[in-house]
Amino acid sequence: MTREEHLTWAKQRAIELCEAGDVSQAIASMASDLLKHEETKGHAGIELMMLMTFGGHLKTAAETRKFIEGFS
Repeated sequence: MTREEHLTWAKQRAIELCEAGDVSQAIASMASDLLKHEETKGHAGIELMMLMTFGGHLKTAAETRKFIEGFS
């Protein structure tokens, strides 16, 4: 699987969880999935996502979905 395919897959899984209202699982899923691919495991967005989560900036499904959709 290419980096782009893996990233698309990870985003889709996390967005499904957002749509189900499970923000914490969406965040955990995105981080976990990015760590599973050689080319995304060091993605700076993982750390940023954790900092934003702990800082209270990703509390809603809409906020989380917007952030996840911005991954590239």
